[in-house]
Amino acid sequence: MDILYLLIPLSAVLVLFIVAVFGWAVHKGQFEDLEREADRILTEGDPALDTDQARARGRAEESPGRSTAS
Repeated sequence: MDILYLLIPLSAVLVLFIVAVFGWAVHKGQFEDLEREADRILTEGDPALDTDQARARGRAEESPGRSTAS
C-alpha cells in the first residue's frame, strides 16, 4: 500500500511529460500536413546515388560471394 505514495505522483509526472511533448509537437507543426509525406514517398524519383552505388548499379546484380565465371 505504501508503494501507491510513489506510483501515483510518478504516473502524474509521466502524464504531464507526455502532454508536454505532444503540445510541443503540435506547436512545432508536426501534424499539419500528414498527406504530403504519404504522397512524397510514392511520387519522388530515384534518389541520388553515391559513387559506390552508381558503380554497383552499372554491373549486373550478383551475390557478393559468387563469381560470374564458370
